Amino acid sequence: MVTTNDVPGYRVTQVLGEVMGLTVRSTNFGQGFTAGFRALGGGEIPEFTQLMYESRYEVMNRMWAEAVQRGANAVIAMRFDSGSLGSFSEMCAYGTAVVIQPVDGAMPAQPAAPAQPAAPPAPPVA
Repeated sequence: MVTTNDVPGYRVTQVLGEVMGLTVRSTNFGQGFTAGFRALGGGEIPEFTQLMYESRYEVMNRMWAEAVQRGANAVIAMRFDSGSLGSFSEMCAYGTAVVIQPVDGAMPAQPAAPAQPAAPPAPPVA
């Protein structure tokens, strides 16, 4: 997955269309309660930071699974979008599923596999 419109050293041989992953989440009562108190003092709210890290990880996995299902070995022009629905947070990842092949002399692309990526990184602790 790349945010660029191409992958250096590779050429797009097939465009398979837009793919996306979406999640809508809420905090549990304890997180929301604690975050509310932290908001009074200003600064980062670690409970919400963790929620956003987990949401981005989930939507990227869902988008990649859709791309692999279509036969892609790459996603280009990947973007995130987020919003809120009342007290819920919505996160979306989207991009274009493609098949890429190395240009002469480039390393070949690894075949797409539906393997689970590593766990999301822990957010910085304030």
